[in-house]
Amino acid sequence: MTEDYKTEHAPINWPVTLVLGLTFLAAITVVPWYGIAYGFSGWAWAFFVIFLIAGGIGIGSGYHRLWSHRAYQAHWIMGLYLAIVGGMTVQNSILVWCIRHRIHHRDVDDNDKDPYSIGRGFWFAHIGWMLRDYESGKLDWSVVPDLQRDPVVVWQHKYYWPLVLVTNIALPVLLGWLVGDIWGVVLLAGVLRLVVSHHVTFFINSLAHMWGSRPFTDENTARDNWFLAIVTYGEGYHNFHHLFQSDYRNGIRWWQYDINKWFIAVCAQLGLAKNLKRTPDFKIQRARLNMIFKRAQEKIDKSVDNPRWRELFETEYAQFRKTIAEWQQLQMEKVQQSRQKLVDAIDQSALTARYRELEKELKMQRKRIVLLTTQFYG
Repeated sequence: MTEDYKTEHAPINWPVTLVLGLTFLAAITVVPWYGIAYGFSGWAWAFFVIFLIAGGIGIGSGYHRLWSHRAYQAHWIMGLYLAIVGGMTVQNSILVWCIRHRIHHRDVDDNDKDPYSIGRGFWFAHIGWMLRDYESGKLDWSVVPDLQRDPVVVWQHKYYWPLVLVTNIALPVLLGWLVGDIWGVVLLAGVLRLVVSHHVTFFINSLAHMWGSRPFTDENTARDNWFLAIVTYGEGYHNFHHLFQSDYRNGIRWWQYDINKWFIAVCAQLGLAKNLKRTPDFKIQRARLNMIFKRAQEKIDKSVDNPRWRELFETEYAQFRKTIAEWQQLQMEKVQQSRQKLVDAIDQSALTARYRELEKELKMQRKRIVLLTTQFYG
């Protein structure tokens, strides 16, 4: 990887710079001034919240999980809704957004290729990458051939700017006129909502690669952070997402705050979404346990040699490898039996039962390793 990015002076992207700059300036000056001088109606605040959440779902459930990662399939009605409210956030069309996001996942943390690599600093990852036409931000249309065949995506890309103007100007004006508070609705549901929506999304590119834990992998900078999950509608469980990007969930526990996960699940119940992809629990447990073993090994290497702890650790690790090998063997048997079409109900039941046993073994082993690590190292 070269170091050219440190001295790169790309030309300024004036349209993006003006939109981001002027809306932010209005949000910190005009909005509070109007609120103090005239006040905002309850309707204005209500539309602010509704538009903010709708846009967050449009980006998270639509741009991100549906189109970037194909984590599920959506009925055209659901796709149309997500395309409209996603475009309302003014983060570019689905096609352009997904190109850069797919490249981000493919080349994550590569300062020369990742469009918003955190290796180039917080400011660059958060917003700086959009303000100039950097080489790393160039569009590679070859990564979205599937999206170029999607009629909803193609339609939204073609009419992106008319949709932006209608949803960000015409709609707030109309709603404001209906409730008797045009400027209040325009400033809150239009300007302030847009700025908040921008920076909430930008936090995933910046803070979610700097602040939090890495329970599933340390092969990249992505972090899990419950607080960021709250302000980003569930996108804050970013370490999990970077390892299991095709999963329609980011927060895998039922109690983890993930509005997009719940929205997609509800839509599936209504017949608007289908084929929701879920990472097998065994793979999740394997990733967790692998990280626990890795950190335990680091503690052993840095501490005074403890023969008893080392022996216990090596025994547990050998069991871990044995469980993984057995799971892989079951996977091979499943594929082979499926091809031969010889699996009867009894065979399938036995195979499923063994899978559940292996998942339970990994969960129990994770608890033992955590307990042992706490006992010996505090």
